[in-house]
Amino acid sequence: MTETTKNWLNFIGGDWVDATDKIEVYDPATDEIFATIAQANTNDVERAVVAARTCVNSGVLTDCRPVKRAELMSRIADEIRNVVDKAAPLLARENGKSLNDAREEFLIAARYFDYYGGMADKIEGKSIPLGEDYIDFTYYEPVGISAQIVPWNFPVDICARSLAPALAAGNAVIVKSPEITPLAMTWLATACKRAGLPDGALSLLCGPGREVGNALVSHPDINQIVFTGSVPTGQSILKAAAEHAIPSVMELGGKSAAVAFPDADMNQLLDSVRWGIFFNAGQVCSAMSRLLVHRDIYEEVVAKVAEMGKGLSIGSGMDNAEVTPVVSRQQQQQILRICDRAVSEGARLVTGGQAPADLKGYFIEPTVFADVTPDMNLFTEEVFGPVLAITPFDTEEEAWALANGTDFGLVAGVFTHDLTRAIRASRALRAGQVFVNEWYAGGVETPFGGLGLSGFGREKGQEALYSYVNTKNVAIRVTGPSK
Repeated sequence: MTETTKNWLNFIGGDWVDATDKIEVYDPATDEIFATIAQANTNDVERAVVAARTCVNSGVLTDCRPVKRAELMSRIADEIRNVVDKAAPLLARENGKSLNDAREEFLIAARYFDYYGGMADKIEGKSIPLGEDYIDFTYYEPVGISAQIVPWNFPVDICARSLAPALAAGNAVIVKSPEITPLAMTWLATACKRAGLPDGALSLLCGPGREVGNALVSHPDINQIVFTGSVPTGQSILKAAAEHAIPSVMELGGKSAAVAFPDADMNQLLDSVRWGIFFNAGQVCSAMSRLLVHRDIYEEVVAKVAEMGKGLSIGSGMDNAEVTPVVSRQQQQQILRICDRAVSEGARLVTGGQAPADLKGYFIEPTVFADVTPDMNLFTEEVFGPVLAITPFDTEEEAWALANGTDFGLVAGVFTHDLTRAIRASRALRAGQVFVNEWYAGGVETPFGGLGLSGFGREKGQEALYSYVNTKNVAIRVTGPSK
């Protein structure tokens, strides 16, 4: 496969597989179809499951010395880095994101394989004292077949963050790619194959969620489900998983808030707002979609954020514009409807709120709303676009209550140079991760996941690896019967 391929294929049991039906892939910057991919069906799901089970039963990833698995992970990381120059433009074109961000996404994917490769030979059990008559110990076994459903906003990054620990632990993985942005992910399968990943250890399927996704998560031979996406889809998957009691990791939506106090460093705050809500056109689960500002600096922050937003360049990701298109026309229209509703509910539109008239693709102007109150939909509804809601507060207690005033709990942030206040914030904010003075602080090494409607389980970091294993206890009586 090359970067000039017009029709892309599914990867099943070590083979590239075409199909009669095709899925059309659009360039969000031009509203034009530029490629197709084979549309998988339920027969392909069955073939992938059989291949995965054969791989698991063979013990090819578990009977070897763990250091061999670690070496395989390292080779995959190297192969990912080898394809960046060819693969990044494809990701930028199908997703709309900037070319620089697309390159970084592949490099982060490689980092996941390096990181979890370093843990592959360190998955260690423990000895438990039960007295002189017993020896008791635990060890970890891979769960088996991990079904992973990947979203469209960071397909390469998010695929790698689940695929890498699953393979490091010795599992086989079946990935369901997003129909909107399925192409660049095929380069991960290419890298795995070139590195020598055993056949059946990875299959990559692109097909409608209602058919392929449903068949996958309801299959009785699946041992684990990992899902990143919307709350309604996650709830539907959990209902299917309940039929066979399949353990799941769910990373769902967010409506995350940053809290800015008068002692915040203004440059740090503005830089975090820039990345927190306008990076990837705001299409980030953990985006800074709400900004709560102390009334003493409220109007100053509103004015400076608006000025910053107006100054951002809007255009194609291939040109490395600062604000790139959203992923689809449907997404664009949904965001515009949310903006219109916010205006009708009384929010103050400071800047943006429209699609640029001179651009053909699915663009949204950087948008800032002020005076957003808790009774407005914009305060609680996930927009998934470059739209910031700003709300004033007067007291610390009010700030925590406003920040926690949604059903989500993915991330939160606080901007202050008062250390004791920052510690209070880390305890008071209801979220799986709290940023202090920098939105998106952290990395591959730091656990990520939410509370409430943001889901459960953790991705990233050492903690995530243990989602992909089961603990087995062995208790042995070592003395004979008494005489």
